[in-house]
Amino acid sequence: MATQPTQGFLARVAGKTKQIFGLAISTGAADAGKLIATDSSGKLDMSLMPTGIGANTISCPASEAIGAGKFVNFHSNAGAINVRLADNSNARQADGYLKDAVASAGQATVYPLDTTNSALTGLAPGSRYWLGTAGGVIAAPLDSADTASAGKICQELGVAKSETELVTDDLGFVGL
Repeated sequence: MATQPTQGFLARVAGKTKQIFGLAISTGAADAGKLIATDSSGKLDMSLMPTGIGANTISCPASEAIGAGKFVNFHSNAGAINVRLADNSNARQADGYLKDAVASAGQATVYPLDTTNSALTGLAPGSRYWLGTAGGVIAAPLDSADTASAGKICQELGVAKSETELVTDDLGFVGL
């Protein structure tokens, strides 16, 4: 991300013509009253947004390495909230997902369900998906009549919008 945008304007400052650039990143109160500019992605940096406005995410440590697009489960790790891979085989329901991979003990940015996970691959648009193992998704719900499903959870996650996007729902889970 560039700290100085490529576009600017000319202004008279203290009797001299000076080129002025908008801020792409704010350092706080010292930047009050200054013009702003989008960053290299064409978006406003979060440092320019008012308190309470921004991505609906939760930041917390990962208790294991987690890949991009994986569904995660919040849990207590020595009294502190952490995330780990959600998994239908050990009753770890999906509480959210990651868009970016994180190393064990790294800070994970968790996106809540009821948003779009755009970090997946191989989805069939229009198809529904359920929680699988190791933070993954499966294309069919677990069968409660199948003895192999005993002790597992069945959690519907949402519908594929494209091959890489799953529009998630927070529907809860059912223990089998």
